[in-house]
Amino acid sequence: MKTVRIAAAQTPEFRGQIEAATQHAIDAVAQAEENNTSLICFPECFLQGYLTDELSARRVAVDLRSDVFCSVLRRLSKTRPMIVLGLIEIEDGRIFNTAVVVKRGVLVGRYRKQHLLDGERAVFDVGNDTPVFEVDGLRFGINVCYDTNFPEAARKVAVLGASLIVCCANNMMPRQKAEAFKDLHNAVRVDRCRETGLWLVSSDVTGERDGRAAWGPTAILNPEGQVVAQLSLGEPGLLLFDIPCGE
Repeated sequence: MKTVRIAAAQTPEFRGQIEAATQHAIDAVAQAEENNTSLICFPECFLQGYLTDELSARRVAVDLRSDVFCSVLRRLSKTRPMIVLGLIEIEDGRIFNTAVVVKRGVLVGRYRKQHLLDGERAVFDVGNDTPVFEVDGLRFGINVCYDTNFPEAARKVAVLGASLIVCCANNMMPRQKAEAFKDLHNAVRVDRCRETGLWLVSSDVTGERDGRAAWGPTAILNPEGQVVAQLSLGEPGLLLFDIPCGE
């Protein structure tokens, strides 16, 4: 059985610090490349931070045709792994919670979050498309955080012939809520894996600020819904795992 090595980054939170986030991504991708990784994913809104007030989000949102984003692509142009990276996107004045897919500095595609929390609806527009991507024979689709609460989001990925869901997440919450939920985030993902027979990899932030905390988890779940690999809660790091992708 052929396998493809994937990586998931559990990262500090970067808020309005595109340069610092980009450098962190470059370092993580280099580490993944040293470990012969084909695919690496980063958290939801990783590039600018998870911002849910419109003024802040609009100030740092990037158009994927802009010089700012092209500069990020150039800095990733010599890296071999395919990259899934969360960011705040703007197009024609509309703001989206987006995960871009990049290969050797080229924008391969994007997924825009389709299921928005109440606090997100005043800022983000809803995405409509569910693209599927392929790297080294591994087909994958993307869900962004809250999307995984909806069976149809995973089902769309499965119907298109993927074997892996890449879940870009950001679970920075008020401390009491973060403590209560830190062992529960995988539970809903277990259901999605069992329903669809898909693997799932999640990438999340970690750290503390302003009475909030993020623990993760960054994890790999198999099609039976078992957590087969996970980084320690509350600690930045890079999770590596070999995913089977057919004969």
